[in-house]
Amino acid sequence: MPPTESGLTSAPDDTLGDLPTPDTGAPPPAAPTPAAGPLLDDLAGWPPADTPAGPFALVPVDPDRDLDRITAWMNDPAVAAFWELAGSPDITAAHLRPQLAGDGRSVPCLGVLAGVPMSYWEIYRADLDRVARYYRARPHDTGIHLLIGGGHHRGRGLGTTLLRATADLVLDHRPRCGRVIAEPDLRNTASVAAFLGAGFRYAEEIQLPEKRAALMVRDRAHRHQL
Repeated sequence: MPPTESGLTSAPDDTLGDLPTPDTGAPPPAAPTPAAGPLLDDLAGWPPADTPAGPFALVPVDPDRDLDRITAWMNDPAVAAFWELAGSPDITAAHLRPQLAGDGRSVPCLGVLAGVPMSYWEIYRADLDRVARYYRARPHDTGIHLLIGGGHHRGRGLGTTLLRATADLVLDHRPRCGRVIAEPDLRNTASVAAFLGAGFRYAEEIQLPEKRAALMVRDRAHRHQL
């Protein structure tokens, strides 16, 4: 299950579009998506972050638009070794479905760097997740899962850059969140190193049902010191 870095070729930006404006007398708009809900403080509305590699935005996944891309990334051997979601689009869809149909405690996103979708993220309420049973969770702890799509995006320090930017986005837009956490597989040494480089600290080892994980923590109180 979720690591930090891995992937396939990215495509030109096709992720952002204008929302339709309802006509007078049209049916009322649909209920807000979970990504626009309170559990993650309207993640869908967060602005891009400035990074040394260009502007970086978290764009909530639209299966009609993004399923094939994410499926291709999941079938990259470097990704599949840790996410264990290789196979048909149905497998990817089954992984996305509970998040997209849920209450907004976990939001799957594309990471769009300088207009190019190049990574997959899950931003989730760790204190409301099963992982909270395996460490001393605090209210509003926010978790990160990440894979980098495309070998040409790996090995360049982008994982570290984007982890720092994403943690900053969480801390900037979730004022009640005191820390950002992650639980990469201990075998994924590149992932652990990327988190350390992004200002996370190694807190402890935790045993999850599917893996032995490194609990990585980025504290709000220390965000400008690391």
